[in-house]
Amino acid sequence: MGIQIEDLTVTFKNNVTAINHADLEIPKGIFGLLGENGAGKTTLMRVLTTVLSPTSGTASLDGILYSEGNFEKIRKKIGYLPQEIDLYPNLSVQECLEYMGDLAGIPRQTYKERIHYYLEKTSLAEHRRKKMKQLSGGMKRRVGLIQALLNEPEFLIVDEPTTGLDPEERIRIRNLLADYSEGSEGRTVLFSTHVVEDLAAACSRLAVMKKGKFLYSGNIKELLEQAGGHVWICKTKNERVARELEKKYHVSSKQYVGDEVQMKLISEAPPQMECSSCEATLEDAYIYVANKELQPGLL
Repeated sequence: MGIQIEDLTVTFKNNVTAINHADLEIPKGIFGLLGENGAGKTTLMRVLTTVLSPTSGTASLDGILYSEGNFEKIRKKIGYLPQEIDLYPNLSVQECLEYMGDLAGIPRQTYKERIHYYLEKTSLAEHRRKKMKQLSGGMKRRVGLIQALLNEPEFLIVDEPTTGLDPEERIRIRNLLADYSEGSEGRTVLFSTHVVEDLAAACSRLAVMKKGKFLYSGNIKELLEQAGGHVWICKTKNERVARELEKKYHVSSKQYVGDEVQMKLISEAPPQMECSSCEATLEDAYIYVANKELQPGLL
C-alpha cells in the first residue's frame, strides 16, 4: 500500500507554510522526491518520521494513520537518514553502529551480521576502527545510512544521501538503495535530493516539490514527455545575444564551442531566433515543470 498523504499542511509559528495542502501517494519501491532547497522536502520527512505533527491533513503508512497513538508502531517500521547527522564522535565506526543496534533493540548477532554486510557494501570495512570524528563528511553520510538500515525498515527515508560523496561512492549508494527497495519484502525507499542525476539513475517514479506543493507525481518517462518540444539548442557568436537569451529564457546548459556559445533553452514556444529542438533530460523536465506550474506564460 505504501504511504498516502492527503491535504497535508504544515505551518510554523512564524506563519511560514512549509507544506501547503499537499496530496501524494508513495508506492512500494524506490521513489524520488525532487526539489530545490526550501521546497518543503525536509519538513515532509520530519512528518513521515513522526518528528513533526502536521497542522492539518493526514498521512498513513500501510494503512496506519500518523497519530500520536500510532507513533511507536510507525517508528518500528521506518529508518531515517537526516540531512545533518552527528553520530557519537568519540566512538569508532564499529562501536557507533553496535550502539545504534542496541538502542534499536536488534539482537546482537543479527546487528553484527548486518553491520559487517553494510560496511562491505559501502566500502567502509577498512575504516571500522576509526573514530567517527576522524571521518570525512562523505564517510559519515555512509555510516548514517548504515544506521538507518540496521533494523531493515519497511519504509526507508533518506535525505540527500549522496551529499559529500565522490562519483564512485554516489553510484554505490544509489545501487544499494535500489537493491534494498527491490527486496522480496516489498519495501519503500523515499529518496529526497536536489541532485537530478541521482534520481535519473535510481528511480522510475518521483514527485517534484516546490514551495510546499507537489507540481508533479508519477513516472519519469511521462515527466520527460511533458517537456518534449519545449527544449531548444541555440548557437550564437554574439555574447550580447547570449546574455539576452539568459535574461529571457531558462537556460539549463551553456557551453563555449570554438567561437560559438551553445545554449540549451527551456521555452513554452520556440525562441525568436534560429534554434533546433532537442530531447529533454530529467533536469530540463524539472525546470520546465517547476516554472510552468508556478509562472504560467512566463516560461
